[in-house]
Amino acid sequence: MPASPEKLNLASMDVAADKQRLLRQLFPEAFTETVDEKGVDQVALDFEKLKAVLGEHGALTEPGQERYGLDWPGKRDALRAVQAPSYGTLIPAPEESVDWENTQNVFIEGDNLEVLKLLQKSYYGKVKMIYIDPPYNTGNDFVYPDNYAESLDTYLRYTGKIDDQGFKTTTNSKDSGRFHSNWLRMMYPRLYVAKNLLREDGVIWISCDDNELANLILICKIIYGSENFIGSFIWEKRTTRENRKVFSINHDFIICFSRSKEVFEETRNLLPRPADNEERFSNPDDDPRGDWQSVSLNAQAGPGRRKEQFYTITTPSGRSVDPPAGRCWIVVRERLDELISDNRIWFGEDGSNVPRIKSFRDESPDGITPHTLWTGNEVGTTDSAKKALTQLFDDNVYFDTPKPIELIGHMLRVSTNPNDCIVDFFSGSATTAHSVIALNAEDGGTRRCISIQLPEPCDESSEAFKAGFKTIADIAKERIRRAGSKIRAEWEEKNATLEAATARSEEKKAGDLFAESATSAASSSSNPRSPIPNFPSTSPPDTGFRVFKLAPSNFKRWDGEAAAVSKDALEQQMEASLDHIATGATEESILFEILLKAGYQLTCPMEKLELAGHTVYAIDGNSLFICVADRINKELIAAVAEKHPVQFICLDRALQGNDPLKVNTLETFRAAQPEIQFRTV
Repeated sequence: MPASPEKLNLASMDVAADKQRLLRQLFPEAFTETVDEKGVDQVALDFEKLKAVLGEHGALTEPGQERYGLDWPGKRDALRAVQAPSYGTLIPAPEESVDWENTQNVFIEGDNLEVLKLLQKSYYGKVKMIYIDPPYNTGNDFVYPDNYAESLDTYLRYTGKIDDQGFKTTTNSKDSGRFHSNWLRMMYPRLYVAKNLLREDGVIWISCDDNELANLILICKIIYGSENFIGSFIWEKRTTRENRKVFSINHDFIICFSRSKEVFEETRNLLPRPADNEERFSNPDDDPRGDWQSVSLNAQAGPGRRKEQFYTITTPSGRSVDPPAGRCWIVVRERLDELISDNRIWFGEDGSNVPRIKSFRDESPDGITPHTLWTGNEVGTTDSAKKALTQLFDDNVYFDTPKPIELIGHMLRVSTNPNDCIVDFFSGSATTAHSVIALNAEDGGTRRCISIQLPEPCDESSEAFKAGFKTIADIAKERIRRAGSKIRAEWEEKNATLEAATARSEEKKAGDLFAESATSAASSSSNPRSPIPNFPSTSPPDTGFRVFKLAPSNFKRWDGEAAAVSKDALEQQMEASLDHIATGATEESILFEILLKAGYQLTCPMEKLELAGHTVYAIDGNSLFICVADRINKELIAAVAEKHPVQFICLDRALQGNDPLKVNTLETFRAAQPEIQFRTV
């Protein structure tokens, strides 16, 4: 154990350093030790050694040689934005939250790039699905800083929390020479950082239209790898016709990439069979294996087909059948004979039809493979979504083209299991959060949703502003409150009906048909497309959410550039370092910043303890103890040591520069449990 406590790193995870760490794990022989100009030992990547390790695959493209790729003005700025750490924090806002103590859902107000960086330590590799509906780049749907800066200061200036100082934002007009480049520069760092949150079997779904579809797929291939492209899905967003100048556009695109396509394909879910699919099963030949449906025995004769798959079949009636033009049989003749012997080939009732293979219900998968064309009847439209949202807000119209919760629910069913974590960092009207709550109510799941939304001001002439909503984030939070309350009430009503029906059935004798029908009616839905068709779980869905807001750190940071400006500036920095707690910092905000910077999730279990006259917060059992008191003493240290936490973090100023107390703390922890990690901030 060191002679002094380790300092907690207040910066977000260093993305570039993490990539170097992974590279060093793969190719340790490509790294070499060196000394920088200050005489400090460094470990550097030797590109020549890396090329040698990779063999023929390590040859780099010669300078000036033509090569395929995507480039745009501002790409270097986008890369720098990825690598720049965030020194902000997320301030808790319990007063704007719902069921703060119990919920696992989170709503964060702030610039999504800064927030994504802050979530890296806590949620790295823990998210199963990301869905985003970013600006479509139609010419006026997003603003960007004219100096291309991406930092906490950019966000604070945008929201008016610090002086303007010449800062300007610009609407991305189609007349701009950097129209597409501006959008790419905005999207690239966000998609890059978001990838780190995904699990190996995780996926990201992204809505878009024709404006940036090609560019979006290309940058995602750069970030996620071409081999991890799942597909491009077409969503029928409008079923009504519109008279447009050239064509009436009634669809959008949704593209999907995975962290690892191979892993995702092993874990992705099938969709429930539609009711009309069940009607296809029957048993016209009284097969003892039960109901079946017939499926085609031929397939497209593309590359890889064998000549043995082209032959003539003689039906039981004596008719000769060849595969249709351009197609072949899916099995060779020997295998066909085996299937015929097993009564698995259907030639029609009169034995003269084109042969088809039997697919038995009991041998079929429990669901169907998702298709790439999603119709409005299946997953809703913008019109149905707008109608539902308008009803939720007492017939007030705040969004013109919201996404339907059925659409997001479709992705959730394919991509997630009941206890997964979902992130939406372009939250908008909070459709994803609403969808997660609704699906949990439907299948008894405990999915958690993290929504991130910029507090973009509402236009003062808008109905939303007149109704008291100052920002888009305000509308989103109210939407979750109302949706959660409605879903909870529906759950309670239906659950009460089910309990009453069950109680009645238990009072009746076994085999009472009335009791059986009452229970069946209580547990089914009259509307198969309802977001809450039934309630298999006796536990109510989590309809709450914790609100956090992006803000500067509670801890003052030494600014070497500012200190170098003048003697006065240096003195100001030195004075600030004497008391590094920011003015106005509260105990709760300090607590959550330490929690986040130490790599713990925003909803992890927390218990408030009183030890030796001090308040100590036990995080996730005894995983981490935090004390934010201004002073601590040896009695507190002894009390903490008795609890055997894995880590203990306190304020640096709590030690009051008392070196004997630091040494005593280290020795006390060492005696109690050598593995205890002691850090200060």
